[in-house]
Parts: sequence; C-alpha cells; structure tokens
Amino acid sequence: MIGSGFIPSPSENGFHIGPFFVHAYGLMYVLAVAAAIVVTRALWKREGEDPNLPQEIAIWAFPAGLIGGRIYFLITTPSQVPPHWWGPFAIWKGGLGIWGGIAGGVLVGLWYIRRRRKLTKDQMLRLLDCAAPGLLCAQAIGRFGNYFNQELFGKPSTLPWALKISPAHRPPGFAQYATFQPTFLYEIIWNLLLAAGLAWLVRRHRFKAPGVFALYVAGYSAFRLFEENLRIDYSVHILGMRLNFWIALLGTLAGLGWFVWTQGGFKGLRPSGRSVRGADTPSSEQARPVVAQRRG
Repeated sequence: MIGSGFIPSPSENGFHIGPFFVHAYGLMYVLAVAAAIVVTRALWKREGEDPNLPQEIAIWAFPAGLIGGRIYFLITTPSQVPPHWWGPFAIWKGGLGIWGGIAGGVLVGLWYIRRRRKLTKDQMLRLLDCAAPGLLCAQAIGRFGNYFNQELFGKPSTLPWALKISPAHRPPGFAQYATFQPTFLYEIIWNLLLAAGLAWLVRRHRFKAPGVFALYVAGYSAFRLFEENLRIDYSVHILGMRLNFWIALLGTLAGLGWFVWTQGGFKGLRPSGRSVRGADTPSSEQARPVVAQRRG
C-alpha cells in the first residue's frame, strides 16, 4: 500500500570518505551538540555571562548524555540490542533514549559548573533556562539520524508526506505497507517551534529561572504523548500503553508542577506588567535618592 506522494528514505545510512564510512546517525549527533552550544552560547552571552562556558560544559555533558541515553535504552529495550559482545556499545546502530541522555548530560553539566566554575545558584538556574532552547535544537537535528536509519516511524499512512520505508526496516506485521507516519519530522518541527518560543521567553525574562527549563520538560514531554500514540517500533507496554508514553506523562506533570513551583505558586504567575528580571530591580529614579543619601 502506497500513497500518491511520499518522502523517500535514504538508500544508505551514511557515506564513504576514502576507506572510512561515516554513519549519518553519529554525524547528526555531532551537529546536534554544535547547535546546542551555539544557541546556548548566544543566550548566555546576552545575559552578560562568559560565552565560552557552554562549550566547556559540552566536553563533559556530551559523553555523559551518550552514556545516559544508552543505559536508558539497554534497560528499557534489551531485546533490541544486537546479539554480539559489542551490542551494548553499538550506538551507531541507534538506540539512545532521549530521557536518559538529557538526564545524564544535564546532571554532569551541573556538576561541572558547580565544582569547576563555582557559579552561584542564580547563575546555574539562569544557565538551565539558556540551555533549554539549545537542547531542543540538538534534539531536532538528532532526529535526522533516525531518518537515515529508517527507524522510529509511525503507523501506516497514505498522506502526501508519509515516509517510504524499505522492506528490511518494516516491523513484523507491517510488511504489506510501504509508507508510514514520519514521526521524526513531526518532532523536528515541534522541537524547533518550542525552541523559538522558549528562546523568546529567555530574552524577555518573562519567568523566574529555571521556569523556562521546566516548560521545556513539560512541552517536549507533552508532544511525546502524541508521538507515542503513533509509533509502532518495539516497546515495552504497561496497561496497554507504550513505556515512553508513561514516562512522557510523568515528564509533563513534573514539568508543569516544577514551573508553577519555580514561579512561587499560582499567585506568582499573575502578570505584573514588567519582566521578572526587572521586578526586583529599582528604577534609576528610585535608586537616585538612595545614592544621594549615601553620599551625604
């Protein structure tokens, strides 16, 4: 079954440079890290902070994210690990859980800036907000790796933008279908739109830190609730729903609760008519009499 139009899948999951084969999945992760650094650096510099800090953190956070993502995958889907001694380490074949990757990278990044750079608590929280749009951009780029691997797609579809999957990559029970929902594309679009919205919030200082990061957790998790209902790749099921659906539900609720808590509860979310960053800062007219008194 195939629709009148579709998105073709790549015939190869990489390319050769001389005798070396470059896996597109790994290349996308390198580009993803670069995007996260660039976006976070720009927002952090706008805060008047050291713009070199994001790349320092990435040196530690990137490998931690790979390890965390792989551990999550091994725990939740052990049957999908290649049956070889090197199977648990074969990240070039896919198999990185975003939940474990983000948790590992963020925790190690926070450890680094706390122990090595001695940032204040306020700086650490603001840095989390600045990192949120960058992480979403990185996740969007990383999803292109799934496209090259022909994996993590959705239900059969005849939509004009359906994704054509080679017979060798179709899950059991779906061999008669040729085109499927391109869930990777949906997530790319959502991540970029959410990144743009969160970057605007960071620049305008609409919420107390780390409110934007909390919205990142809630916003991405909420989209995964939709996406998990489309995907047909192997997954452990609990109460008839995919495992990642329940993880996404917990992430959505936790992110929303965290956001409300960071803003001081529902009373703290009432509009004040000015940005949060300036809410506790006296205006120049207010500050001038104090300065005059001190001089006298």
